[in-house]
Amino acid sequence: MYEKHFNLSLAPFNLNPDPRFLYVTEPVKEALATLAYGVNNRKGFVLLTGDVGTGKTTLLNVFMQWLTKRNAATAFVFNPQMGTDEFLDFILADFGIDCNSMMKSRRLYLLNDWLLKRHAAGQPVVLIVDEAQRLTEEMLEELRLLTNLETPTHKLIQIVLSGQIELDKILARSSLRQLRQRITLRCRTVPLTARQTAEYIAQRIYIAGGNYKEMFDPAAANLVFTYSNGIVRMINLLCDQALIGAFCDNEDRVTPKQVQFAARELDLFEHKSSETGDDRPSNSFEPIQEGTR
Repeated sequence: MYEKHFNLSLAPFNLNPDPRFLYVTEPVKEALATLAYGVNNRKGFVLLTGDVGTGKTTLLNVFMQWLTKRNAATAFVFNPQMGTDEFLDFILADFGIDCNSMMKSRRLYLLNDWLLKRHAAGQPVVLIVDEAQRLTEEMLEELRLLTNLETPTHKLIQIVLSGQIELDKILARSSLRQLRQRITLRCRTVPLTARQTAEYIAQRIYIAGGNYKEMFDPAAANLVFTYSNGIVRMINLLCDQALIGAFCDNEDRVTPKQVQFAARELDLFEHKSSETGDDRPSNSFEPIQEGTR
């Protein structure tokens, strides 16, 4: 809608988890390193948690690209609200394993045989389950049992559980202690700081072909942080709405006025004002310097 107005090659704040737009912070580096270590060393389970909208799925998509370069076999479960039979059928299909039998024993036999062949070929096998906080205890136990598919020295399948922070509480239940004991690696996504929020906005605009300093008033970026609390999904929503507002106002630069309007549209304005008692941004960071993205 506004891309031509700002001379952009694409919309910079699309909500899709596009790996091109990953903003790399120290927690993101640590998470990617942890995921890679877990696969390389056949650790079985790796847990990735984070608050809603902090970029877990985007990070997983970058991880999937890394796995593809390593010739890993992958299955990605994006909606885990399935029964155990449906879940097993889904991962077999995603791994490309043909099975006409409806018997669970037959399916597990074929999966184990396929995993042994991948292991012999030196090909890692990774199952990624997103939105894992939605898994039932029964399904979590089924996943634990999948890691029993192993050789005397290596797990044949590596499982990444990714979910919101309540997943930690679910896994803390005494009924899931066997699964919890098998999760040897944990990592987390976190909200951005005020400075990181400005740099995040600048990076996305740069990738989309724009110039941050020409398109965004630094006070507007500060206000985006104030309303979003550093949650990347909310940053994207606010910036997208603010750019639409600047376009409709026929302005070449996003100002605090457009961000405040966007916050109202997203029902963030009154909530944040009631928290702070003031809707003005605080000068909690210095504008990024010339030449930075």
